[in-house]
Amino acid sequence: MTQVLDRPVKPAPQVSGAERTARRRALLEWIAIHSLGVAAALFFTLPFVFVFLTSLMSDTQALSRDLIPHTWEWGNYRKVFDTPGFLTWWKNTLIYAGLGTVLTVVSSVPVAYALAKFRFRGRNLSLMLVISMMMLPPQVIIIPMYLFWAKQLDLSGTLWPLVIPLAFGDAFSIFLLRQFLMTIPNEYVDAAKVDGCGDLRTLLRVVLPMAKPGIAAVALFQFFNAWNDYFGPQIYASENPGAWTLSYGLESFKGAHHTDWNLTMAATVLVMAPVILVFFFAQKAFVEGVTLTGVKG
Repeated sequence: MTQVLDRPVKPAPQVSGAERTARRRALLEWIAIHSLGVAAALFFTLPFVFVFLTSLMSDTQALSRDLIPHTWEWGNYRKVFDTPGFLTWWKNTLIYAGLGTVLTVVSSVPVAYALAKFRFRGRNLSLMLVISMMMLPPQVIIIPMYLFWAKQLDLSGTLWPLVIPLAFGDAFSIFLLRQFLMTIPNEYVDAAKVDGCGDLRTLLRVVLPMAKPGIAAVALFQFFNAWNDYFGPQIYASENPGAWTLSYGLESFKGAHHTDWNLTMAATVLVMAPVILVFFFAQKAFVEGVTLTGVKG
């Protein structure tokens, strides 16, 4: 025991000035990066918090400078739901966004698969046509399209002029899916064909299970685009209040309650909430699908 106590103790390792400087620099970089992250999070989050808090204020307090409700008026949301036509706007928006998303995915996947995995004359030209369609603003062709749907097919005042074209594919969805399918090795497709699978069976049994992140990204893009679409319903459904969507109906609601900012904010929260919830639960597949589309060109 005495020998152990008498053994000399090793001195603590000395930290050089360069190491202290490196650690201090790393700490400052960590603080700076996280400070910027917190600032960016607050920049994007605070407007939603402001809208939510205002939606729970009384009529008079919503016109004041107060930021926190004195009394939490949850009945504002009930008043919004009781507004004539609001539930109809919800139904129309769900039909437009839900049916449009399904039609877009079903029609875009086969085209993207052909552009990604088939070898045929004119494939590059077909891809260039798809890309050119992405660059064409909808406002350029809105007049002939409106004359076709309204005068020729008599579908004005409905959402069908917006839903039916989605059954024939969407240029952005085709391009995004094609880029994702390019990341799937051709060996899987060749192995399936060696086992006797045709092109359709290979697509359904081999390619689609591997392409779920890309399909999820396309579906979310289309769902968000349809849910927030204001231009299309304004052109085709404005003359029929029974065909209005939430985006267009919210403008009418705001005009009718231009001094009731609490009710306007409550309606805004109800319009935004489904999109936020959908993205919150599907963000992993969405980010993965968007990220992998640029792996291979």
